[in-house]
Amino acid sequence: MATVYTPAQFDKAVELIGKLPEDGPVKPTQDDKLTFYGLFKQANVGDNDTKKPGMMDFAGKYKWEAWNKNKGLSSDEAKHKYVEHFIAVLDRAGTPEAEDLKKQVLAA
Repeated sequence: MATVYTPAQFDKAVELIGKLPEDGPVKPTQDDKLTFYGLFKQANVGDNDTKKPGMMDFAGKYKWEAWNKNKGLSSDEAKHKYVEHFIAVLDRAGTPEAEDLKKQVLAA
């Protein structure tokens, strides 16, 4: 049976991601950060119905695309995928600090 993550675990993951130091042992890639952004927006706002930013707004365009590719996911599905992705990032880091963060999320 697949793991189902709770809203409390989502909230804890959001909190911990926001506190990750730039030079810390867990370093999400730019793609990871965009994935978190898109799933967070989908979980909290729903489907992206905003106009796509112009071609010169690179950061805005990437964020818009990250959110838009989650169109159709329910809030609960987006929260689950957010936590699932954070756990994968922590597993990839493979450090004692990452393991501690994982325990904090799973205990929430």
